[in-house]
Amino acid sequence: MTPPLPARTRVAPSPTGDPHVGTAYQAIFDLACARQTGGQFVLRIEDTDQARQVEGSEQQIYDTLAWLGLSPDESPEVGGPAGPYRQSERLPEYAAVAQQLLDAGHAYHCWCTPERLADLRKQQEASKQADTGYDRRCYGLTRDERAKLPGFSEKPVVRMLVPDDPPLTFTDLIRGEVACPRPDDQVILKADGFPTYHLAVVVDDHLMGITHTVRGEEWISSTPKHLLIYRWLGWDLPFFVHMPLLRNADKSKIAKRKNPAARLMWFRENGYLPEALVNFLSLLAYPPVHEGSDIQSFDELVASFDWGKFSTTGPVVDLGKLDWLNGAYIRALTDDELGARIVAYWDEVGQPVDAVEARRVVTQAAPIIKERLTTLRDAYPMVDFLLVDDDLLVIEDDAREALPEQTPQILAAAIKALGALPGDGFTAETAEAALRASLVDGLGLKPRVAFNPVRTAISGRKVSPPLFESMAILGQARTLARLQSLK
Repeated sequence: MTPPLPARTRVAPSPTGDPHVGTAYQAIFDLACARQTGGQFVLRIEDTDQARQVEGSEQQIYDTLAWLGLSPDESPEVGGPAGPYRQSERLPEYAAVAQQLLDAGHAYHCWCTPERLADLRKQQEASKQADTGYDRRCYGLTRDERAKLPGFSEKPVVRMLVPDDPPLTFTDLIRGEVACPRPDDQVILKADGFPTYHLAVVVDDHLMGITHTVRGEEWISSTPKHLLIYRWLGWDLPFFVHMPLLRNADKSKIAKRKNPAARLMWFRENGYLPEALVNFLSLLAYPPVHEGSDIQSFDELVASFDWGKFSTTGPVVDLGKLDWLNGAYIRALTDDELGARIVAYWDEVGQPVDAVEARRVVTQAAPIIKERLTTLRDAYPMVDFLLVDDDLLVIEDDAREALPEQTPQILAAAIKALGALPGDGFTAETAEAALRASLVDGLGLKPRVAFNPVRTAISGRKVSPPLFESMAILGQARTLARLQSLK
């Protein structure tokens, strides 16, 4: 059951490249929990790993969440009462808490060099000892005492001092009672003054009033470290939620280096609708709101939201299902809406089209391409022949090779028949009737043969969207110009 309180949830991505799809996956449920309980959804930027930061990544996080309709109530961009919301701007808070733990004897300085720690790990692996982790070489020593020993670094880190009886179980809103392995003396403050995740997540969640610490299941084993810090500081615990990890078809963890769909930007670049993607991601770990139907809005998810309904099995990201959902959302759009979405997508990806003319063309073409679209990206190859200047239309080789020997007579008859139509009466229906009368009845040709040259002249292809509707979109003058050009 969802705890009966106004929830303050947060998502905390790192600006280390294109946003991960997991950021949106978590944000959906963070926001749903906050909205259902009348709380707030916070975006925090975890930028303590300065070496891995990528310029522009933070802005991409803001932009993609806004595109998905998952905008936070508080963030570095919009501000809020619990700021600052970038960890790099919160170093004094971390330093103060680390000092508090040092003063209370719950933490100690460690001067070991990276080389000494690497050698320690190798020795432990070689001996196959059960207890691994830091060996407390520096515990209880002053700086001068430690400096006399090998592997000394001038700049110490701060390590937590794990007691003999650390808490090894906790309650998870999805998983119930969870058991964890014993933690080691984790570094909580690095030599450069930046915190590790283990200190920062506790300090930030507490000071920002976060009620639900939601994160991936890979952090389950680290939770005892966080429980200790909460206990030492006398702070109330949040509710813990460890979501199942998104996986590839081979059940491996989805990662940007192996799967382009791990990049949140990939979905936008490839023409998926944001509402379809939100619907898809919400279904990966949560049952459908409507029995027997996978189509659901975010508002419907909010109304039904309950942490207890989650599956704990790592869901496979099945793009086939997303394609089906996206097609369903596209077909639910009006022609005007679809035209606007397509043109906006072309603008985003840098498709060189005249926006006004493109909007007219794709709105009129929507009825004849809508059923064929899986993503917005599919639209341009279907309608590009309608957008190109008539004298720049390219006739594809296979289409030219398939032209029947009667092509000159067919084109001449088609031009005469279509040219006789009144300009204000040139529609798909009147064009079809005129061509059937002239080519099928008049020349005695089968429709497949009769319309082949006309289709090639209009589209440059053997296969195209419905011919007569395409002619109506082009209009009488452009249709005749293309027929004349092939002739």
